[in-house]
Amino acid sequence: MVKKILIANRGEIALRIIRACRELGIETVAVYSKADELSLHTRFADEAICIGPNESSKSYLNIPSILAAAELTDSDAIHPGYGFLAESSKFASICKENNIKFIGSDAEIINMMGNKSFAKDTMKKVGVPVIPGSDGNVNTYEEAKFLCTSIGYPVIIKAVSGGGGKGMRLVKDESQLEKLFNMAKIEAEAAFSDSNVYIEKYLDKPRHIEIQILCDNFGNIIPLGERECSLQRRHQKILEESPSCIMTDSLREKLYNSSIKACKAVSYVGAGTIEYLVDSEFNYYFMEMNTRIQVEHPVTELVLGIDLIKNQILSHNDIPLPDFMHNIKLRGHAIECRINAEDPYNSFMPSPGEITTFHMPGGNGIRVDTHIYSGYKVPPYYDSMIAKLIVSAPTRQEAISRMLGALNECVIEGIKTTIPFLKEILSNPDFIKGSIHTSFIDEMMS
Repeated sequence: MVKKILIANRGEIALRIIRACRELGIETVAVYSKADELSLHTRFADEAICIGPNESSKSYLNIPSILAAAELTDSDAIHPGYGFLAESSKFASICKENNIKFIGSDAEIINMMGNKSFAKDTMKKVGVPVIPGSDGNVNTYEEAKFLCTSIGYPVIIKAVSGGGGKGMRLVKDESQLEKLFNMAKIEAEAAFSDSNVYIEKYLDKPRHIEIQILCDNFGNIIPLGERECSLQRRHQKILEESPSCIMTDSLREKLYNSSIKACKAVSYVGAGTIEYLVDSEFNYYFMEMNTRIQVEHPVTELVLGIDLIKNQILSHNDIPLPDFMHNIKLRGHAIECRINAEDPYNSFMPSPGEITTFHMPGGNGIRVDTHIYSGYKVPPYYDSMIAKLIVSAPTRQEAISRMLGALNECVIEGIKTTIPFLKEILSNPDFIKGSIHTSFIDEMMS
């Protein structure tokens, strides 16, 4: 068992990992940029060390600085959280070379699943349904034109090394193809230093459903329920819930079986997520695999009563997952709202600055994951998410009511936040009925 974990991240996920380590009796090291010197993760870790200036490229993405911090503090493991270096095969490989345990996937698996076209080919080989599209990269406009004519419009162009909606373009007809194909390649190169793209048939108004999995080194591959992640803006998730209100026992079993096949295909270990698109006929298609913990993991924890971070750490320390997980059942309903420092009524412009007044809700079935406090200055250098508000209740309707009440109790003054927009979503009649899809937010705002 590792004795000390350096957390190569910031904000609420760094705090979340600190708490899990504390319960496991593992010491923690927080790393921080100059902008995060007064962030809570630096206060509650056993040790804290500055790794660079404000810019993430010079701090949280600075591999030499992070490794130097691990060496200075005698850390024998690094937990990357999500984002930053969590899916960097280079970082995972360097950790291994320096005899530091990486609480995440091996470099080979990160490369296999991080390359979307390779991941798709891998899934096809083991019988997991995939969206019709290109077999690998599409290198030229002529190739793209021939393929799109074959599978039919609309299509979506995606960066092979993509994420977060970058390098992604929806093409409705052939007249748009050449321009958007070139734009996608340019953006992919700028964002990921990889201009390769692939093309898929665009599914109209599908649901985005993901399966949480935990795997150990003893052959245990355990699916742990699904999360409904259809509410997105510019391919960024806004609100997640579990279970999905369209789920049936039959569909869940199919998704579980496909997720087990996916994990077996790459000999997966640790916490991961298999993401699918589900159409109106309940056909499902593999979209991607995330080889890390997800932002939305708390909704799974609340409906199952387990700690995913603790079990992720244990699985990477050659400790088998507990037997009870094989028969665990979902209980009740959970919803997570991401609270961002943005102005929803001014094109979601970032709203950094000092929080002058701060109060978070409490009570039965309410959880808050955040690193902010009154007097905290939200920096302009990082992702705008400042808190996650999660509720659980016996039914979906009760969870919606509980979340609305909790949002009404939130007081964050001094900056703009997305709380008013989240209330609009939760009060929307179609959302209340469960009639949601990946274009729901766009249609709501139009």
